[in-house]
Amino acid sequence: MFSTVLVANRGEIAVRVIRTLRTLGIRSVAVFSDADADARHVREADTAVRIGPAPATESYLRVDRILEAAAKSGAQAVHPGYGFLAENADFAQACADAGLTFIGPPAAAISLMGDKIRAKETVKAAGVPVVPGSSGSGLTDAELAAAAREIGTPVLLKPSAGGGGKGMRLVRDASLLAEEIAAARREARASFGDDTLLVERWIDRPRHIEIQVLADGHGHVIHLGERECSLQRRHQKIIEEAPSVLLDEATRAAMGEAAVQAARSCGYAGAGTVEFIVPGKDPSSYYFMEMNTRLQVEHPVTELITGLDLVEWQLRVAAGERLPFTQEDITLTGHAVEARICAEDPSRGFLPSGGTVLSLREPQGDGVRTDSGLSEGTEVGSLYDPMLSKVIAYGPDRATALRKLRAALAGTVTLGVPTNAGFLRRLLAHPAVVAGELDTGLVEREADGLVPDGVPDEVYEAAAAVREAALAPAQGGWTDPFSVPSGWRLGGTPAPLAHWLHAPGLEPVAHRLRGSGHTVTADRVSVTVDGIRHTFHRAGDWLGRDGDAWHVRDHDPVEASLTGAAHAGADALTAPMPGTVTVVKVSPGDQVSAGQSLLVVEAMKMEHVIAAPHAGTVTELDVTPGSTVAMDQVLAVVLPTELADAPDAPTTGAAGTASTAGPTGAAGTTGTAEPAKEAQG
Repeated sequence: MFSTVLVANRGEIAVRVIRTLRTLGIRSVAVFSDADADARHVREADTAVRIGPAPATESYLRVDRILEAAAKSGAQAVHPGYGFLAENADFAQACADAGLTFIGPPAAAISLMGDKIRAKETVKAAGVPVVPGSSGSGLTDAELAAAAREIGTPVLLKPSAGGGGKGMRLVRDASLLAEEIAAARREARASFGDDTLLVERWIDRPRHIEIQVLADGHGHVIHLGERECSLQRRHQKIIEEAPSVLLDEATRAAMGEAAVQAARSCGYAGAGTVEFIVPGKDPSSYYFMEMNTRLQVEHPVTELITGLDLVEWQLRVAAGERLPFTQEDITLTGHAVEARICAEDPSRGFLPSGGTVLSLREPQGDGVRTDSGLSEGTEVGSLYDPMLSKVIAYGPDRATALRKLRAALAGTVTLGVPTNAGFLRRLLAHPAVVAGELDTGLVEREADGLVPDGVPDEVYEAAAAVREAALAPAQGGWTDPFSVPSGWRLGGTPAPLAHWLHAPGLEPVAHRLRGSGHTVTADRVSVTVDGIRHTFHRAGDWLGRDGDAWHVRDHDPVEASLTGAAHAGADALTAPMPGTVTVVKVSPGDQVSAGQSLLVVEAMKMEHVIAAPHAGTVTELDVTPGSTVAMDQVLAVVLPTELADAPDAPTTGAAGTASTAGPTGAAGTTGTAEPAKEAQG
């Protein structure tokens, strides 16, 4: 067994791997960019090595710097985690060439399974059922269109080199094939540097089920059962569970054997996952989609029902050990469900979020496990993946596991950074989820109904109580009575004080306290509204309850009106999310048309186009390519054409407030965020 292992990753997976290394008595080496100098994975490792500036392309994706760190720290092996370089065959080979053990499969297996076309042909030859589709690599547009017509619409166009849903196109109308193929090629080329496509039959309302495999370097391959991963949004998994309620024992055994054969066909070693698409109405008709040649994000649910530490077995296999158990030794006990906590704001169309973690509570124990890379004070930026942590619950049956996970999400507190924890809690209570009637489109269909409409009244009551407490006279000493907001007036009853409050993306409100007996402390607020007591976690202007969080700030209507008056009739275009401006297409003075793309903001592998809300003139442009921006920061101002032609039209000045809002509440934005061109872990 190795004495020192370098973890070539960050965040929760680095912390997770370090935990097992510590258990096995293995010295851990963390690597970090400048953005992660004080990150949790750095503090928990035995030693850490800086590998470059904040951008992943200059740090976590730099093979040479990771190899230098391994040499400097005396590491004998490298664990890649997932994301970044985990499925990079060149990295695996570079580790071997440097005399390091890559804790994963051979480079040849990574290369083979990383090419979707070659992977399908290989497993098909091994007897594994594949989705009907095109065959061969390097097909022309005409050949792809012909294959699609032969299969029959609807069909799915997929980049051979890609993953995560980037570049995928669903085509239901054969007359649109030519333009959709062209668009898919552009996206694939931009995302992966390779525009090779394949076409597959589209299966309506499919289930996404994957099989965990484990193989040693001596030819022994077993599977550890399946995981249900059908709850997805934008082709990204958000809830996973094991086992799946869809499969009976016969289908489970057949799919497991198919996964084992797929692993054998590429000479696999280590932990890996074979993914299948399964028609919900006919689970016996399962089809191979792809193989992930690494540890999966959702591996904890398999660990909980098998009792195996998958990271430990990755290490043991990489060290040359034989698997000491057979397929018959593997038993699946109980049920486990995992929820991915991401830095995103459901109330703003699930746009990436960010900020400083001001208050943190992560449940552990009693059948609940949280894998996290967070700590209080962590700065969540826009450079890396939005996943912050995973909350996993285990029970003797599915109903118990779901109930425990909902309770755990309700007890999760991450104030300072908007997350999806509350949304996931409500999703887990949806009748279809409770019944196990899942498919990959369920979340998209039901998302709107799972996002609260506005801010609950009791949240404003709690925020007003905090303001009132801050204005109350200090205990002891003399207080100027005219400075106390008591509402006192001559010859009348006290008038309740109106507190102006503002939640991002919503109009400011004037709230007068209705209840009594409210209590406010540094970390808690309790208010009574309509006879119901509500208790919130608190950190400054942030309030949290049941996994949801609200940032309710003071609002000065006078100041806001003066600021807005500086741009009478103009629209200030604001950043819909914290991120980096990657593209600027206009300059001050340019004439633009309604809906014209002006800028692109990127955050956490997502891009968002900022478009002109109307025809007009760009009178201000406050950013350049590479600018880092905060959420709601003014980026540009477009003066409407009719005002731009006026003799006294403004040309400069302080940016005002937006008068129009897109679907996310950010002025001038259009569409939804899409995966960015370059994955960063």
